Amino acid sequence: MPLVVIYWLVMTFILGAVVGSFLNVAIYRLPKEKSLLWPASRCGGCHQPIRWFHNLPILSYLWLRGRCAKCGTRFSSRYLVVELVAGLGFAGLYFLEMVINIHGWPIGQRGALLAFGFAPPVWWCGYLFHALLFSFLLAAAVCDLDGMEIPLSLTLTGTFVGLIGSVLFPWPWPWSPDEAMRHLLQGNAGPNAMMPLAFQPGQEWKIPGSIVEGIYAWPLYGPLPEWLAPGGNWLSGLATGVAGALVGTFLVRAISFVFSTGLGKEALGLGDADLMMMAGAFLGWQMVVVAFFVSVFPGLLFGLVQIAIIRDNRMPFGPSLAVGTLITCLCWRWLGAYVQPLMFDGIFLLTLLVLGGFVMFVMSLLLRLLQGGPDRV
Repeated sequence: MPLVVIYWLVMTFILGAVVGSFLNVAIYRLPKEKSLLWPASRCGGCHQPIRWFHNLPILSYLWLRGRCAKCGTRFSSRYLVVELVAGLGFAGLYFLEMVINIHGWPIGQRGALLAFGFAPPVWWCGYLFHALLFSFLLAAAVCDLDGMEIPLSLTLTGTFVGLIGSVLFPWPWPWSPDEAMRHLLQGNAGPNAMMPLAFQPGQEWKIPGSIVEGIYAWPLYGPLPEWLAPGGNWLSGLATGVAGALVGTFLVRAISFVFSTGLGKEALGLGDADLMMMAGAFLGWQMVVVAFFVSVFPGLLFGLVQIAIIRDNRMPFGPSLAVGTLITCLCWRWLGAYVQPLMFDGIFLLTLLVLGGFVMFVMSLLLRLLQGGPDRV
């Protein structure tokens, strides 16, 4: 492994730990509606300000053994865990996106330097954008674990940041429109190879793996009208982010309504819908739909652990949604190929929406009947 890669792995770990230290402040203060900037960090026991050299991420916690340097009050181990997870997350994301290039981003003119560990600048844009998403998801997940609540101020801020990214990085960026078009029309190049993106035949959008993955993996839909055509158009990028946010929040709200109606009690919280709204603004609507269903699997695992160890069947779904979103984002080259023929078929999507809602309502009714029957004596 080149030394420059090791250097950046260490630096991104440090950056992540620093961000994790700030996230600890946000996780503690946002649910209480307190300012993130004032006052400075202080001990909850003696209320004395914590000096900067006692506030170094990870190191200070280990050095002071998790206690206040002045009064000896023990701090929660959550502070150390969040900083470690953030550091490892930033470093892991760097390795996957900048070393392995898990998204298949274009190399450009710096292919020769890549062998020495120097990644193209556009890759750094994608990495930092996804690192921001990871930070927001981590903060939301820990807030949900702590108090069964995800602050709206956190998810709204994340949604706003995601929409800014959708304008700055519209699909197919960092690919050029011509490269994306040629890839989409592979096997059908012929006379259509030089046609503008707006006028591509619609069938090509259903070919698995034919859409190059940019920082925003896919466009809003395809083909689009000329005024909203993808290919570096900030308006199509904004439409992708807005559609992702709307689908993310209304998908969870609709599923929550169906299950709550059938079960007779609340199934999913509004904070979960807000979290997926934020994820959709960062990733687009197709990815956030898949991410919701992927999150069921870590949710089942977390639920079994919760019941077996903590003996509590109340489980926040926010951490599962966060993990499902990250898995979907990092594995989209494989997941996307399976769902691409479905995501660009409007009739199929509408049919699936209606049938899926009906099936979920029936399932919730069955669960209600199973839970509500009389006990045996």
